[in-house]
Amino acid sequence: MNQLINSKSRPDFDVISKLVTSNSNVLDLGCGDGLLIKHLKEKKNVFGYGVENDLLKIDHCLKNKISVIHKDIETGIQDFATKSFDFVILSLTLQSVKNTYNILNEMLRVGKIGIVTFPNFGFWKHRLQIMLGTMPVSVEMPYQWFNTPNIHLCTINDFEIFCYENEVKIEEKFVFGASGKSIKHFSNFFGLRALYVLKKEIF
Repeated sequence: MNQLINSKSRPDFDVISKLVTSNSNVLDLGCGDGLLIKHLKEKKNVFGYGVENDLLKIDHCLKNKISVIHKDIETGIQDFATKSFDFVILSLTLQSVKNTYNILNEMLRVGKIGIVTFPNFGFWKHRLQIMLGTMPVSVEMPYQWFNTPNIHLCTINDFEIFCYENEVKIEEKFVFGASGKSIKHFSNFFGLRALYVLKKEIF
């Protein structure tokens, strides 16, 4: 599979490639088809691989020539040494993990810097659908309530409160609207997707 990154549909890829330093060690948790690591290899010459539990997605990684470890990310990174990666990325996966605290704590233990992206449940169209009496369905959250893998949906405000309460330092924040453009004001209302750069020194 030889897919090209659509900068409009994944504007976070461009931001991540600017944040990640050249020739660094990168781990992508829940890497899916491996396109993010492929993008970083091409743009920043990183040494990286992913962790993925879905065999079909692993096959896509291999077709994209990405090294991947077949493990559940909730238990598959405990064997990595502390600060063994320059960057650990959790891209559009946070909402589907069972233990949010453990996965963030482990990724920030393993990585010097963590990068997290997630769909913002507080986006205005999601709010409107709830007001009209149905669970939100959108490009970011395309599943129906009965078949969704998302179990911990959150808003931008929710995530920032979580970080504060768990001594996770937010280094940088980026929010993207439906058009893919950066949102600077009222981000919890107009933002469709959020990206955070995180650090934690205490374990």
